[in-house]
Amino acid sequence: MSAERKGRRALGRGLEALLPARPASVDRKVGPQAVFTCAIERIAPRRDQPRRSYDSEALDELAATIVEHGIIQPIVVRRVGDDDYEIIAGERRWRAAQRAGHKEVPVVVKDVTPEKAFEMALVENLQREDLNPMEVAEAYQRLLEDHGSTQTALAQAVGKSRVAVTNSLRLLKLPEKVRALVRSSALSEGHGRALLGATDEATMLAVALKATRGRLSVRRVEQLVRRIRRGKTGEQDSGKDGGHTTAGKSAGVRDLELRLTRRFGAKTTIEHRDPGGTVVVRYADLDELDRIIATLEV
Repeated sequence: MSAERKGRRALGRGLEALLPARPASVDRKVGPQAVFTCAIERIAPRRDQPRRSYDSEALDELAATIVEHGIIQPIVVRRVGDDDYEIIAGERRWRAAQRAGHKEVPVVVKDVTPEKAFEMALVENLQREDLNPMEVAEAYQRLLEDHGSTQTALAQAVGKSRVAVTNSLRLLKLPEKVRALVRSSALSEGHGRALLGATDEATMLAVALKATRGRLSVRRVEQLVRRIRRGKTGEQDSGKDGGHTTAGKSAGVRDLELRLTRRFGAKTTIEHRDPGGTVVVRYADLDELDRIIATLEV
């Protein structure tokens, strides 16, 4: 089995399950499941297309291949009027074809609802890894709010874990200026989640700008956010934490506490009493708890 087919199967039902198989023969009539050549001006992209940005240089490269080889894979559309169609999958090809000077493009028509079309467009983009983290989060939110989906059903549809979907949606809690940094790839999704540990938007933005200017790692951002929070709450990195003293603990236990704290991105203490003991991981809010759970992959 090829890597591509494995990748598609990994995406839950995937586009192949959401999208009926391509007909074996070309049907020249204009109707559901038909494949035909359509004038470019009769086709329009979806207004709620999950993908919002396109790299101009990449489009030029695709246009060059279209000039050389044509469009091999038809654009998937749905009918929205007597003679008009809306793109479900293949907007890059449609845009590149215009740059290549084409007046017509091959299309395959699918008879699906707007809700199903949006879901198909999202899965297609996820399969190609064409969406930035904010576009993914916004598309998930749209499916939840407008299409009445649940996080569990959504996770199954796109082949992700529920925790992965939850973590993606958490990015929508970032201030708009920080979202823009994630959207432009100045910050990664991991940076965005780390910034959510801050207690206010001003701190999030300040740390975000510091991270972009200094090219800070996700771990460094997590540490910076924790240090700022400790300063605001008056918590000190002395020998005490919440009434638990580190005095009397072996160097091995203290080292393990430090490693676990770094691993979880949250203060972790170990109380060892032969033959057992307890491990305490502290979190400030439910968002931080979700992040810790995601780290554990529970």
